[in-house]
Amino acid sequence: MTPEQSASFVEAVPMPAVLIRRDERIEAANSGARTLLGDGIVGRHFITALRQPGLLDAIEATLRDGAPRDAQYLTNDGRQDTTFRVTVRPVMLTLTHGALVCFEDITHLEQAGQMRRDFVANVSHELKTPLTALMGFIETLKGPARNDAPARERFLTIMESEAGRMNRLVGDLLSLSRVEAEERMRPTQLVDPVAVLRSTLHGLAQLAERARVTVYLEAPETPFQIVGDSDQLRQVFTNLIENAVKYGGAGADVFVTVAAPAYEPRLRGAATRISVRDTGPGIDPVHVPRLTERFYRVDAHRSREKGGTGLGLAIVKHIVNRHRGRLRISSAPGKGTEVTILLPAN
Repeated sequence: MTPEQSASFVEAVPMPAVLIRRDERIEAANSGARTLLGDGIVGRHFITALRQPGLLDAIEATLRDGAPRDAQYLTNDGRQDTTFRVTVRPVMLTLTHGALVCFEDITHLEQAGQMRRDFVANVSHELKTPLTALMGFIETLKGPARNDAPARERFLTIMESEAGRMNRLVGDLLSLSRVEAEERMRPTQLVDPVAVLRSTLHGLAQLAERARVTVYLEAPETPFQIVGDSDQLRQVFTNLIENAVKYGGAGADVFVTVAAPAYEPRLRGAATRISVRDTGPGIDPVHVPRLTERFYRVDAHRSREKGGTGLGLAIVKHIVNRHRGRLRISSAPGKGTEVTILLPAN
C-alpha cells in the first residue's frame, strides 16, 4: 500500500483514525485525527502523538501479536473534558502488519451516565432526610414520648409534613418521567390558554391569600386557541405561579401576562407569549442558567421550607420543549423574577 493509498484509506474512516506501521511510525491520519491530535503527526513515532499509557500499551501489543484491542483516550476540547473509546485493529500493509487506531467520541454517553448517577444520588438524599426524621419521631413516640400528649401532637404534625414532602417528591418524579417519555410527541389538541390560566389562578387563590400576595392577570378579551396539552399547560402555569407566590414574599405582587398569537422570530411563526413576573427579592443572575436543572436550588433550606422538591422548573422545561416552545428566565437581586414562555399557535 503506497502512502497515497494509505492516506485515502484512512480518510474514508468516518471518525478520527490513524494508521501505524510496524516500525511504530504514523503512516497516515485523516482530517478528524489531525484535528484531535495535531497537524504534524504523520511520520512521527506514535508515542509522541498519543502519550497516554493505556492506549500506548494497547497499540504496542497489537503491533507485536496482531490481536485486536480496545482502550480509552481522555482529552479536553477547550470547553469540556472529552472521552474517546479507541479501537486498535491489525491491518496488512505492504509486506508487513500495522495497526488502525480509531477514536469514537463517547463523551455524551459518559455525561448521560454521570447524570443518572447524580440523579440517583439526589433522589436518595432528598428521601433520606424526611425518612430519617420519621424514623426518629417514631422511635421517640414508642419510647420517651409514649404518654406525652403535647409532644405526641407536635411530633405527629412534623411527621405529617415530612410524609407530605416525600409524597410531593415522588409525585414530581413520576410527573417528570411521564413528561420525558412524551417529549418527542407533540400535542395535537386545541387549547384555550387563557381559560386554563384562569382555572389555575382560581385553584391557587387560597395559597396567594395565605402568602399575602396579590396576583394580577392581563389577557386578551377575545378568546383564542393554541395547539397544546391542557393538563401539562396547567402544570406549567401552576409551577410558575406557585414559585412566584412562594418566593415573592409577603406583600409582593405577581403579574401574569398573556399576549395573543403574533409572529415570534425565535420560533419563526405565530406564538403566544405568557409571562409570570413577581416583585420579590430576585435571584443573582449567576444562578439563572441552572434553575431548570433537576434538584438545583438557589437556597436549599428555604426551598424545602416552602415545600419545594427542586423539580418544578425541570418539569416546566420539558413540557415547553414538548410543545416546541421556548423558556426564558430573567432575574436580578431586588428586581424580582420573570419567567416567559413562548408557545407555538399551531
